[in-house]
Amino acid sequence: MARALARREPRAKESDFAAQFESPEFLTLGILYLKDPRFAGGAYGSFLRKVDRFSDRTLSVSLREREGYAARLREVDVQVRKIVKALEARGFKSPYLRTFVVARINPVRFIRQKPGDRKPPMPIAAALTRMTAAARGFDVGKVRSSDLALVAALSGD
Repeated sequence: MARALARREPRAKESDFAAQFESPEFLTLGILYLKDPRFAGGAYGSFLRKVDRFSDRTLSVSLREREGYAARLREVDVQVRKIVKALEARGFKSPYLRTFVVARINPVRFIRQKPGDRKPPMPIAAALTRMTAAARGFDVGKVRSSDLALVAALSGD
Protein backbone atom coordinates (compact mmCIF):
# COMPACT_ATOMS: atom_id res chain seq x y z
CA MET A 1 0.00 0.00 0.00
CA ALA A 2 2.77 2.43 0.92
CA ARG A 3 4.65 1.87 -2.33
CA ALA A 4 1.46 2.37 -4.36
CA LEU A 5 0.79 5.64 -2.53
CA ALA A 6 4.38 6.74 -3.12
CA ARG A 7 3.97 6.18 -6.87
CA ARG A 8 0.55 7.83 -6.98
CA GLU A 9 1.53 10.88 -4.91
CA PRO A 10 5.32 11.32 -5.28
CA ARG A 11 5.48 14.65 -3.43
CA ALA A 12 3.37 13.63 -0.45
CA LYS A 13 5.05 13.25 2.92
CA GLU A 14 4.90 10.05 4.90
CA SER A 15 3.28 11.90 7.80
CA ASP A 16 0.39 12.85 5.48
CA PHE A 17 -0.64 9.19 5.49
CA ALA A 18 -0.48 8.65 9.26
CA ALA A 19 -4.20 7.81 9.44
CA GLN A 20 -3.92 5.13 6.75
CA PHE A 21 -0.81 3.52 8.22
CA GLU A 22 -2.00 3.80 11.85
CA SER A 23 1.45 3.41 13.36
CA PRO A 24 4.95 4.01 11.96
CA GLU A 25 6.33 0.67 13.10
CA PHE A 26 3.83 -1.07 10.80
CA LEU A 27 5.70 0.37 7.82
CA THR A 28 9.06 -0.89 9.05
CA LEU A 29 7.67 -4.29 10.00
CA GLY A 30 5.77 -4.49 6.71
CA ILE A 31 9.05 -4.23 4.81
CA LEU A 32 10.43 -7.07 6.93
CA TYR A 33 7.34 -9.21 6.39
CA LEU A 34 7.63 -8.81 2.62
CA LYS A 35 11.08 -10.38 2.77
CA ASP A 36 10.34 -12.87 5.53
CA PRO A 37 6.64 -13.61 6.16
CA ARG A 38 7.55 -15.54 9.32
CA PHE A 39 9.55 -12.71 10.89
CA ALA A 40 8.76 -12.45 14.62
CA GLY A 41 7.78 -8.79 14.57
CA GLY A 42 5.78 -8.98 17.78
CA ALA A 43 8.96 -9.31 19.80
CA TYR A 44 10.21 -5.98 18.41
CA GLY A 45 6.94 -4.06 18.70
CA SER A 46 7.69 -2.45 22.06
CA PHE A 47 11.10 -1.30 20.84
CA LEU A 48 9.77 0.12 17.58
CA ARG A 49 6.84 1.91 19.24
CA LYS A 50 9.32 3.91 21.29
CA VAL A 51 11.72 4.92 18.52
CA ASP A 52 9.85 4.78 15.19
CA ARG A 53 8.03 7.92 14.06
CA PHE A 54 6.37 9.12 10.87
CA SER A 55 8.77 11.12 8.72
CA ASP A 56 8.25 14.54 7.19
CA ARG A 57 10.16 13.37 4.11
CA THR A 58 8.42 12.20 0.98
CA LEU A 59 6.98 8.73 1.22
CA SER A 60 9.36 7.25 -1.37
CA VAL A 61 12.43 8.66 0.43
CA SER A 62 11.07 7.52 3.77
CA LEU A 63 10.45 4.00 2.49
CA ARG A 64 14.06 3.73 1.28
CA GLU A 65 15.21 4.85 4.72
CA ARG A 66 12.91 2.31 6.37
CA GLU A 67 14.34 -0.43 4.17
CA GLY A 68 17.71 0.32 5.75
CA TYR A 69 16.21 0.17 9.25
CA ALA A 70 14.44 -3.08 8.35
CA ALA A 71 17.70 -4.61 7.12
CA ARG A 72 19.44 -3.61 10.35
CA LEU A 73 16.59 -5.03 12.43
CA ARG A 74 16.84 -8.25 10.45
CA GLU A 75 20.55 -8.41 11.31
CA VAL A 76 19.65 -7.97 14.96
CA ASP A 77 17.16 -10.81 14.63
CA VAL A 78 19.87 -13.08 13.23
CA GLN A 79 21.89 -12.42 16.39
CA VAL A 80 18.78 -12.95 18.55
CA ARG A 81 18.18 -16.34 16.92
CA LYS A 82 21.76 -17.37 17.72
CA ILE A 83 21.29 -16.29 21.34
CA VAL A 84 18.01 -18.22 21.59
CA LYS A 85 19.69 -21.35 20.23
CA ALA A 86 22.51 -20.95 22.76
CA LEU A 87 19.96 -20.60 25.58
CA GLU A 88 18.11 -23.68 24.34
CA ALA A 89 21.42 -25.56 24.32
CA ARG A 90 21.80 -24.58 27.99
CA GLY A 91 18.44 -26.20 28.71
CA PHE A 92 16.10 -23.21 28.58
CA LYS A 93 12.78 -24.14 27.01
CA SER A 94 10.17 -21.43 26.74
CA PRO A 95 8.02 -19.77 24.10
CA TYR A 96 9.22 -16.48 25.61
CA LEU A 97 12.94 -16.88 24.85
CA ARG A 98 12.91 -14.52 21.85
CA THR A 99 10.86 -11.91 23.73
CA PHE A 100 13.20 -12.23 26.70
CA VAL A 101 16.33 -11.70 24.60
CA VAL A 102 14.86 -8.77 22.67
CA ALA A 103 13.80 -7.12 25.92
CA ARG A 104 17.30 -7.57 27.33
CA ILE A 105 19.00 -5.93 24.33
CA ASN A 106 16.40 -3.16 23.92
CA PRO A 107 18.29 0.10 24.58
CA VAL A 108 15.10 2.05 25.38
CA ARG A 109 13.29 -0.49 27.54
CA PHE A 110 13.65 1.49 30.77
CA ILE A 111 12.98 4.90 29.25
CA ARG A 112 9.50 6.09 30.13
CA GLN A 113 7.88 8.61 27.86
CA LYS A 114 5.86 11.43 29.29
CA PRO A 115 2.22 11.64 28.20
CA GLY A 116 1.94 13.68 25.04
CA ASP A 117 5.67 13.52 24.29
CA ARG A 118 5.99 12.86 20.56
CA LYS A 119 9.80 12.87 20.37
CA PRO A 120 11.47 9.45 20.54
CA PRO A 121 13.89 8.83 23.42
CA MET A 122 16.63 8.31 20.82
CA PRO A 123 16.74 8.24 17.02
CA ILE A 124 15.92 4.86 15.52
CA ALA A 125 19.33 4.62 13.83
CA ALA A 126 21.14 5.13 17.15
CA ALA A 127 18.80 2.69 18.90
CA LEU A 128 19.47 0.03 16.27
CA THR A 129 23.22 0.56 16.61
CA ARG A 130 23.02 0.11 20.38
CA MET A 131 20.73 -2.89 20.02
CA THR A 132 23.14 -4.55 17.58
CA ALA A 133 26.04 -4.01 19.97
CA ALA A 134 24.00 -5.38 22.88
CA ALA A 135 23.09 -8.49 20.87
CA ARG A 136 26.72 -9.12 19.96
CA GLY A 137 27.77 -8.72 23.59
CA PHE A 138 24.95 -10.79 25.09
CA ASP A 139 26.30 -13.24 27.67
CA VAL A 140 24.10 -16.34 27.80
CA GLY A 141 26.05 -17.51 30.85
CA LYS A 142 24.49 -14.74 32.95
CA VAL A 143 20.90 -15.76 32.24
CA ARG A 144 19.13 -17.46 35.15
CA SER A 145 15.95 -19.50 35.13
CA SER A 146 14.30 -16.96 37.40
CA ASP A 147 14.88 -14.22 34.79
CA LEU A 148 12.93 -16.15 32.21
CA ALA A 149 10.21 -17.11 34.70
CA LEU A 150 9.65 -13.42 35.39
CA VAL A 151 9.16 -12.70 31.68
CA ALA A 152 6.65 -15.52 31.38
CA ALA A 153 4.74 -14.29 34.44
CA LEU A 154 4.61 -10.70 33.20
CA SER A 155 3.49 -11.65 29.70
CA GLY A 156 0.01 -12.41 31.01
CA ASP A 157 -0.70 -15.62 29.11
